[in-house]
Amino acid sequence: MTRRPAAPAQDAEQMAQFVATRDPALREALILRYVPLVHFVLNRLGLTPAAGSDYDDLAGYGLLGLIEAVDRYDPVHGTQFSTYATLRIRGRILDQLRARDWLSRSARRRAREAQTAVAALWNQFGRAPQDEEVAAYLHLEVDQLRQSLVDASHVVLSLDALHDDSGEDATLHELLADPNQADPGELAADQDQEAQMLAALHGLSERERQVLSMYYYEELTLKEIGAVLGLSESRVCQLHGRAVLNLRAQLNAPPAEPALLKAADYVPDHA
Repeated sequence: MTRRPAAPAQDAEQMAQFVATRDPALREALILRYVPLVHFVLNRLGLTPAAGSDYDDLAGYGLLGLIEAVDRYDPVHGTQFSTYATLRIRGRILDQLRARDWLSRSARRRAREAQTAVAALWNQFGRAPQDEEVAAYLHLEVDQLRQSLVDASHVVLSLDALHDDSGEDATLHELLADPNQADPGELAADQDQEAQMLAALHGLSERERQVLSMYYYEELTLKEIGAVLGLSESRVCQLHGRAVLNLRAQLNAPPAEPALLKAADYVPDHA
């Protein structure tokens, strides 16, 4: 079972020493120490050594992301190195997958159409739409829709991209920094976003919440989740895609307008 490499205190001390001295020997030691993180990220993206040379190529790009992370990391922002390095590694791998058009144009189109349909139906029903409803909206068979959900789940669409991802490193640091270092305004905004996410999660089915919890919190792969739930990896992929589309629809929905006071409800103030 693939797991994120642990970050013992000695690693933090070693990183702090490297940031202060830029010692080449320490740099090499840190890179070698965190090479397993590259494979962890690849597995989290559903990519395994079974892919052969493609896996090796992508591991090479992930290693470039790791090297960038070691060279650019600054602990003053309050972000753990493993978290920052994961973002760098993942970004490098995703850039390469997009450059290769890993998802075909038609698959990308299906994923975007599914996203649009789920958002429209959320606005219409005020709840998570059923697969049959989304399929009818798109004039698809349910099996065709489920393939779109698999497309939506693959790499490009994830909880990491629930909102616009055009920010630079500083923005990522701000998002991931220790909340104890945030000013009151930033902390209030974080708490508001957390409340929105919790409310959105309650709009999902229990099975969807299970999949998200196992994938993002327990850090299981889709295959491992399938083994736990007794489902095929493909079905877990569909559930993940649907859950993320439902979350996006809720979090990106315009705020509800306050109800207008009807004339019949108006009571004059005689005070």
